Amino acid sequence: MGRCLFGGAAASGMGRCNQPDGPRLDRPVEMEDGINKPIFVVGSPRSGTSVLTLCLGKHPNIIALEESGWMGDLAIDLAIHYQTGTARGDYSLLSSMDVTKAEFFSLFGQNINDLILRHRVDLDRRRWQHAAGPSAVMGPKTKSQLTLNPKARWVDATPEYSMHICGLRKLFPQALFIHIFRDVTSVVRSMLHFHHVSGQSLVTDVQEAYRYWLRTVANCLLAEQAYGSNVVFRIRHSDLADAPEATLQSIFRFLGEPFAPECLEPLKQRINSSNVPADFEIDVCETDPSLVEQATQLCRRVEESPQPLEASLGAIEAIEAAFDKRVEFVATLPREYRRTQELIAGLQQVIAELQKENQQITTRVERLAAEVKKKRTIIQHLRGQRQRRKWRRSPWRVITDICKVESQK
Repeated sequence: MGRCLFGGAAASGMGRCNQPDGPRLDRPVEMEDGINKPIFVVGSPRSGTSVLTLCLGKHPNIIALEESGWMGDLAIDLAIHYQTGTARGDYSLLSSMDVTKAEFFSLFGQNINDLILRHRVDLDRRRWQHAAGPSAVMGPKTKSQLTLNPKARWVDATPEYSMHICGLRKLFPQALFIHIFRDVTSVVRSMLHFHHVSGQSLVTDVQEAYRYWLRTVANCLLAEQAYGSNVVFRIRHSDLADAPEATLQSIFRFLGEPFAPECLEPLKQRINSSNVPADFEIDVCETDPSLVEQATQLCRRVEESPQPLEASLGAIEAIEAAFDKRVEFVATLPREYRRTQELIAGLQQVIAELQKENQQITTRVERLAAEVKKKRTIIQHLRGQRQRRKWRRSPWRVITDICKVESQK
């Protein structure tokens, strides 16, 4: 597996690796050099990220991927491993070989890019099979078309990547990000009705919906300020709906790709819609008013102000500090986990000792109760004997005996 991912096959792009999941379509021995310039669609969920990704995937040079979900966490893990590999200076592998952090990250990003492009034929094959049905047989012409897939870039719209833009930039220094913005009220309404689409709830309540929107949008806006409009391009959900062709043309100018009319096709039908009733009102009675106000103010500010064009040094420092803080948090999780486990083990031992002591006390109490009961029985018996002895000595007993004798006569 290591050679498949990082060896010569990965470097050439389209070499074959033995795979356990059955035969694959024949691939070209060589692949044209893939552009390591992926595209990430970010923004709050229910903002149109899915339909925009489908639009981009219609382009002759862009592959629309399924949501990956792991690249952001990988960047954090790589940062932790780089710290380990440089912790002892010249006595650590990475630092002794002058491997820079940027080189370390980008090498993994390059191999991810190569891996995706090398398996793009498999992705197309599975999608064709899913659309045609499990019993459908692929013809030679379709097989040839899929094998000669010329697409050299890919787009990923994993919603969580709104919080991982800094890490993704480290993996893919040439990556471009499209921030699709939608007003908070529309997003919250859509989130609350999402279970009508998937059967699963996206959020548990109104407060979580507002918090989700605020967190994702705030991170995207920070990335806009940190990297500038040449790296992060903001569009409005309303513009995509009202002026789709002009909006897509501006997106492709940003991506450096020619506009393709077929990219408008996914917009002809509603995709992944929550079908929110027009009269649906958000009930904010049990929601923190300050949270609603904060989200509302941020939404208004974004709607009224243009995107910053140039990168901000202060924003770069802020987004890097946030990434480092996240890395530190994840890195200390094992230690904190061990501490917690030790604390739990100590408390469990104390509880066991207290339970043992409690059992001993319970046993002693039961024994004392039995002894008290036994002694009470003895006391009652002795009291009875005493009463009988007193009765025998009493003059009334003599009179009673005489009366009994006389009555027998």
